[in-house]
Amino acid sequence: MARMKFLSDAERCIECNACVTACKNEHDVPWGINRRRVVTLNDGKPGERSISAACMHCSDAPCMAVCPVDAFTQTAEGIVLHSKDICIGCGYCFYACPFGAPQFPKTTNFGSRGKMDKCTFCAGGPDDHHPEEVSQGGYGRNRIAEGKLPICAEMCSTKSLLAGDADEVSDIYRERVAARGFGSGAWGWGTAYQTKEGS
Repeated sequence: MARMKFLSDAERCIECNACVTACKNEHDVPWGINRRRVVTLNDGKPGERSISAACMHCSDAPCMAVCPVDAFTQTAEGIVLHSKDICIGCGYCFYACPFGAPQFPKTTNFGSRGKMDKCTFCAGGPDDHHPEEVSQGGYGRNRIAEGKLPICAEMCSTKSLLAGDADEVSDIYRERVAARGFGSGAWGWGTAYQTKEGS
């Protein structure tokens, strides 16, 4: 069985936020919640890089481990799903996740968080077979069942965001690294630093 994974290639990301916008539009994500965001490291300094971050659908997901009501499930493909019907809004998953994937609506007057929301790899929610899930602020349509990529990866203009079977994604990335090189062997290094062949 294939394991579904995301990979964000920092060498290609141009911080256009197309992945963020596509996700919000496709799934009618509530205001104030971003299932995906673009993070820039070393902003304005040499070596600046941007990566698209969301739930990484961990093999041993810490959010699942800390949830006191077992609101998380993991599919056979490794996609981590969350049930809003079971969620009590305690926020443990938010603190356990190293990627900041769990999102909560803005706090109300009395401090309640509301139900958690996160990326589903465009696989809908655990209650995907219920037609009322989408109308009740659910997780949106199941693109994986339709044989499509997650919308964020499909809309990435530079193909920096890869999604799909982990083996295929790693093969694509391995080919990219081999083609462009790394460090002093990177493509364009000699041109940038005026080094000549054999010196």
